[in-house]
Amino acid sequence: MKTVSKFTIQPTKALIYCRVSAPKQKTQGSGLESQEERCRQYAVLKGYSIEAVFPDDVSGGGDYFKRPGLVALLDYLDQHADETFVVVFDDLKRFARDREFHFKLRQEFSSRGAVVECLNYRFDDTPEGEFTETIFAAHAQLERKQNQRQVIQRMQVCVEAGRYIFSPPVGYRYEKNEHGKKELVPDGENARLVIEVLEGFASGRFQNQSEIRTYLGRFPDFKLNGPRGVQPTSVTSMLERPVYAGLINIKGWTDGLQKASHRPLISIETWQRIQDRLAGKAVAPFRKNLHETFPLRGFVTCAACGHPMTAALSKGRSKYYPYYFCQTKDCPERRVNIPKAKIEGEFEALLRTLQPTKKLYGLVQAALRQLWQARLETEGNQKKALQAKREKIERESTQIIERIVDASSASLITAYESKLEKLQAKSLLLDEKIAKAGQPVRTFDEIYRTACAFLSNPWKLWNSGRFEERRLLLRLVFSAPLAYSKNEGYRTAAIAEPMRLLASLGAGNSGMVELGGIEPPTSCMPCKRSTN
Repeated sequence: MKTVSKFTIQPTKALIYCRVSAPKQKTQGSGLESQEERCRQYAVLKGYSIEAVFPDDVSGGGDYFKRPGLVALLDYLDQHADETFVVVFDDLKRFARDREFHFKLRQEFSSRGAVVECLNYRFDDTPEGEFTETIFAAHAQLERKQNQRQVIQRMQVCVEAGRYIFSPPVGYRYEKNEHGKKELVPDGENARLVIEVLEGFASGRFQNQSEIRTYLGRFPDFKLNGPRGVQPTSVTSMLERPVYAGLINIKGWTDGLQKASHRPLISIETWQRIQDRLAGKAVAPFRKNLHETFPLRGFVTCAACGHPMTAALSKGRSKYYPYYFCQTKDCPERRVNIPKAKIEGEFEALLRTLQPTKKLYGLVQAALRQLWQARLETEGNQKKALQAKREKIERESTQIIERIVDASSASLITAYESKLEKLQAKSLLLDEKIAKAGQPVRTFDEIYRTACAFLSNPWKLWNSGRFEERRLLLRLVFSAPLAYSKNEGYRTAAIAEPMRLLASLGAGNSGMVELGGIEPPTSCMPCKRSTN
């Protein structure tokens, strides 16, 4: 290739370019430092003055425009268009590992009047030299593609063995196992928070992704919590990833969900419940009205129109005052401000009436223990039923595989493969259930400690001040939103079943104050309750 130079004199200024294909290779073997040192020695031997060094630690494939160092070198040549330079490379493979881009890059330097020199190759502009250069460039391209194929094949083998090979998701980190292989392991506090979020969303503790973002925002050290908080896409990715359930699903490499070798953070059943929730209900966008200042906003409704109340801070002469209010058009109580202290104070008084006596609480705890024992006995019988289902799925899967082999229609094969993936997912879930049947992961005290503490005194959970726990309490205690009137207070409360049971038991022996409206009021004696 002919080099078009802007100057007739031999250039004496040199620019050094050195490259490795990965950051970890900077100091290994022919790393950046060793390449630069060899190029410097060459420049001194030739009598060149070194003007700048441009390193790269990325591969960029065959496209040199993906290398920031090389792009910076070309920009440098453009900025010094009135000068001419020698560009020194350590090895021809550092120049370009793609035949097409090799000669394009040669043209880029040629158009800028730069001379290219390499330590282990002498560029020759004769026809024979161009032919030899073409062979070297094609050989470098062949090596690159062979290496790429080999890496992909090794990755596929790892995936088939159940090993996760990509960047660790939040909640995991890599550690070498006893065989010297990198394996995912739980990452301390990050793992604890991921487990809490995933199990909380599956159980309904977190109603939407907005509540998850609000909760995770309380932990500044959480890996995904940046200057702008936890982003919606990060939460969505966390909820959808099967890796947390100990599963791998890589399109083109696995036939649907596949069991992984690393320790799962949640069960397959929990992950499936999450997917069902995501598929069955649209995710609510992040809303500022879920702010911790107003925990009752959206749950308390206006008694006049039935629509949820909103809340805001009203500016006074010297400070802001918090109020709840209804802003529904045509509502008779529209924009009637109710002080935060009043509406939340009456709510706390309502909660205090739901505290049972110690005797009644003991009876409830004993009943829960009996249910626990009965469930353990039932689990043993369910194991046989689960095994029968598992065998049925195996038979169906075998039949579908035979149909795929015999099918000639592409659309029919795709339909069969889709059905087979669903059966495989069900099979994994059943395997997990069979393994757990009759073997509780934790003891009664560990599982029911929080539930019993809540039943003994719901007000304590509210008084903790934690926003997510307050939102959880609203869903546990009440089966429907609370209607509120500024003049009459809270209307009849729809109590959730566990609390209704406690109230009914307590009413017979004065163990719990019965709320007005526990039984439906008669038409001739309407029942309204005021905390006064």
